[in-house]
Amino acid sequence: MGRKLTDSGSPPIKRTRGGHYPDGAASGEQAMDAASDEDAMDSQGQEAASAPEHRQRRSRMRPRTIAGRRLTRAEIQEGIELVDDMWYERPKTRADCVDGPRPCPFVSCKYHLYLDVKDETRSIKLNFPHLEVWEMEHTCALDVAENGGLTLEDVGHILNLTRERVRQVEVAGIEKLKASGVVEDIERIFGIDTKFD
Repeated sequence: MGRKLTDSGSPPIKRTRGGHYPDGAASGEQAMDAASDEDAMDSQGQEAASAPEHRQRRSRMRPRTIAGRRLTRAEIQEGIELVDDMWYERPKTRADCVDGPRPCPFVSCKYHLYLDVKDETRSIKLNFPHLEVWEMEHTCALDVAENGGLTLEDVGHILNLTRERVRQVEVAGIEKLKASGVVEDIERIFGIDTKFD
């Protein structure tokens, strides 16, 4: 089966969920005109460079959370039975796994970036619901930390978070360090002023 085409030979512009056309167009014809204008700009240069970046941001798949209370008793029992059948031995220290296979197959490790498990809520957050584990570029938070300092943008890309969310987590982490007294211990031991202020 072929795709439907308009008189101009291009695919029809579809409405969004709210019944609106993209880019605020009032009708399908205005949306088609806007799309053809955009194509013309893309072929000319500068606007084309920023277009893929914009599309990339929109195409980012949001993490998905599976609530623990939504799991049926049968699913929980199946998970418990699977644990008994697992015979492999997971690395116990960083030295055991540093030269291990990458992408890391041990998704249950707390440093694995594929999913997060919250014991309090019994929920599972899939950080990359659109990827399989073997398709991920980075799978271990410890490997990423060993690479050194990264920008908020880079960390957001690795964790599938926005730059702003990474900044919020950073601020919350620094506040926790200050409250626990770790910052004062660092200053006392090393005799340096930290950049946590």
